[in-house]
Amino acid sequence: MRFRDEYRDPARVRRLARAIARTVTRPRTLMEVCGGQTHAILRFGLDRLLPETVTLLHGPGCPVCVTPVAHIDKAIALAGLPEVILCSYGDMLRVPGSSGDLAGARARGGDVRVVYSPLDALGIARREPEREVVFFAVGFETTAPANAMAVWQAKREGLANFSMLVSHVLVPPALHAILGSPGNRVEGFLAAGHVCTIMGYREYEPIAARYRVPIVVTGFEPVDILEGVLMCLRQLEEGRAEVENQYTRSVRPEGNPQARRLVAEVFRVASRHWRGIGELPESGLVLAPAFAAFDAERRFGPAAGGEEMDAGCIAGLVLRGERKPPDCPAFASRCTPERPLGVTMVSSEGACAAYYRYRHAESLRR
Repeated sequence: MRFRDEYRDPARVRRLARAIARTVTRPRTLMEVCGGQTHAILRFGLDRLLPETVTLLHGPGCPVCVTPVAHIDKAIALAGLPEVILCSYGDMLRVPGSSGDLAGARARGGDVRVVYSPLDALGIARREPEREVVFFAVGFETTAPANAMAVWQAKREGLANFSMLVSHVLVPPALHAILGSPGNRVEGFLAAGHVCTIMGYREYEPIAARYRVPIVVTGFEPVDILEGVLMCLRQLEEGRAEVENQYTRSVRPEGNPQARRLVAEVFRVASRHWRGIGELPESGLVLAPAFAAFDAERRFGPAAGGEEMDAGCIAGLVLRGERKPPDCPAFASRCTPERPLGVTMVSSEGACAAYYRYRHAESLRR
């Protein structure tokens, strides 16, 4: 298959692993930002191909994982209203709020529907004009254009029964937060290729310059990831700190101009609370004044804060790259995908879910 098989070629993977081993001369710590990259690293065992001097940390790039408890609680409350149809991606149904999740709300009779696109929610609003349809809009820059288009189309059609509970977050402020923390160990980043396909990578250039860290825009297949690691390590060994693009088959410096214009029209940048990380200035998106009529928080009332995490869960530390999932005493015992304590065990992009799927079963076979 074009653009897949050639990026899983074992011979290329082995060559890249040997090149990495020849390049690195001292211990280095890199972070892959995206949860999809984390799953690929563990699925293909890429971390085991690296020399012991290279450590990969897992970043906060799981949008489900960083959705704040307040928004989960608000979605649950909306699902309990008889006039509301709450539409959401399937990953969100098991994410714990302060006292339950959306799956529980549905079991109690709430009309919670899994959709694959915000346009599916628009279709429901057209078919059921007597009901209020709320789409739970989560994600990084990657999903923002589709969500923006849904709101833009709702306004164009005058769909007064459609609204969004917006919980969008942005990647660059998270990198600032990680690099500015006192205990930071990250020396370079593998940036998420799909985010940069939309937004480009010029926003990363001031970060690389300010903190003197290389940032390599990277894809999601084994060859992509190892090429990204090699490019990052070469910069570190040469004393450079630049933004480079490994994912050239998809990413351009300017990103997708049409998508960016639509996002800029429909949304505005605002502060956002990140689950496990805290409040980050200018790190999220909210609806622009011209589209405020489609804001579910304006229509049904704002989200209120709730208790963030179980006391025995270290998901926040995992999201910040300070710990790895096996470091948690609850991992694979009190916390499993069937009975998760934290969000990083729930999401298909969560680091704990990746370790459980690809490493826990392996340990049981020994």
